Amino acid sequence: RTPRVLLVEDEHVVASALSRGLRVCGAEVIGPAATVEKALALIESTPTIDGALVDINLRGVQAYAVVDSLIAKQVPTVLATGYETSVVPSRYRSLVVLQKPFDPADAMTALGLS
Repeated sequence: RTPRVLLVEDEHVVASALSRGLRVCGAEVIGPAATVEKALALIESTPTIDGALVDINLRGVQAYAVVDSLIAKQVPTVLATGYETSVVPSRYRSLVVLQKPFDPADAMTALGLS
């Protein structure tokens, strides 16, 4: 079965590149979602999500509500940021944090889907 990966990313160019890269790695991309609201709606409406790649800053809004929802559903989650990884709150330090730019294959590996 093709792994289904939720992509939460607000920058169109980055979202397009990551979507392409994830598909090349064999994933079916859900989204991309550019807002917390859209991401939460996709989480609720998608029966199976095998992994998620979440940009933690969506146009100045922190996406931790999305991360919390994914964790509650036991979806493997990787955080993405353009900032230092030290900005991630300590309660999420068990998650893999990838600093942009990164290779989509690294995200698939971190999600355990490669």
